[in-house]
Amino acid sequence: MQITWHDKSPIYRQLSDRLRELILEGVYRNGDALPSVRQIASEHRINPITVSKAFQMLVDDELVEKRRGLGMYVGEGASEQLIEDERRKFLEEELPDFRERAERLGFEINQLLREVS
Repeated sequence: MQITWHDKSPIYRQLSDRLRELILEGVYRNGDALPSVRQIASEHRINPITVSKAFQMLVDDELVEKRRGLGMYVGEGASEQLIEDERRKFLEEELPDFRERAERLGFEINQLLREVS
């Protein structure tokens, strides 16, 4: 798992976001085991508590489930939930900005649709 760290948000949030991306991309599918806390901490040279906090965020969002003695697993329906969340986020946050900019630039919706097809 490749992660490029930045200073804009806490490490645990960046790790949680990266794991979400990997689930969304299908690297980890519903029911798959995730790498262990120890493995991620060692591989990325970060504190295991930081990794645990990232996992807990995913558990709280019902994307990952803890299996006592076995580890963390991608929950059933996690990828579908993430797709739905990303679609909602796009419609609520990104599309309005895009629409506003397109209007400022004088684009017609039909012209834009032809360009993206």
